[in-house]
Amino acid sequence: MGRHAVLNGTLIKADEATLSVQDRELQYGFGVYESLRVIEGKAVYPEDHIERLFHSASGIELRHQFSADQVSDWLKMLIASDNLEEATIRILLMGGMDARLFITAGVLLTYPETFYLEGITCVSYRGERLFPQYKTCSLLMNYVALRHASAAGAFEALLVDRNDRVLEGTRSNVFACAGNTLYTAPSHEVLEGVTRDRILKAAEQLGYPIVYEAPTLSGLAESRYDELFISSTSMGALPVASFDGIPLARIGTIAHPIHALIRQWERDALH
Repeated sequence: MGRHAVLNGTLIKADEATLSVQDRELQYGFGVYESLRVIEGKAVYPEDHIERLFHSASGIELRHQFSADQVSDWLKMLIASDNLEEATIRILLMGGMDARLFITAGVLLTYPETFYLEGITCVSYRGERLFPQYKTCSLLMNYVALRHASAAGAFEALLVDRNDRVLEGTRSNVFACAGNTLYTAPSHEVLEGVTRDRILKAAEQLGYPIVYEAPTLSGLAESRYDELFISSTSMGALPVASFDGIPLARIGTIAHPIHALIRQWERDALH
């Protein structure tokens, strides 16, 4: 989509934003990244995404010379140069002797309205992410798990740890509801998402109690939760209709008002 990209503050052609297959950091996945949305020609919550990018870099000791103000300016430069009204922006920070920061633009990722009305399907996958608090490029397990979900005709795979806990998805955070109470993993055990933070604030504002305890696989199998939804920057709050072939009792009762509120906050933040 984008005609240009940014590399370490320099505007380049999009097809020049590349890494060599001989790049050691590429081979080892020694990098961190962020994805954010552009709406009405403006990035949504850019400061939060840049802060988390640097938090992830610090967590894996990826040293770099960039500042938040620089990245913010480069992001605006790319949006202006390609006159981006709606887009998904990816910021990739690769380590090495000299760190490299790429900013690229793609089509705005959206989902059909039927996904929100009818819910999507998820399956379980046994696995735990390396460095769960950081958004790194070590995504092999996520990729394999998502392929497993796709082969089963599901939209997402939810990762189950050695203690039977459903912590997060391959590309999403997870929330289960019993009555009006939300259950989600403690922040230190999962990726602290920008959208996850808004969902928790929206739940508080809407009066839904929150328990920082991951839902369990056995609990979902035994239908101890009435509702399940996942979240990400692109998804917002996306209801789940069935998990491992078991239908949920409710679809979107809590997810819908939360989704509407966080999307309203996004629009308000642009003006």
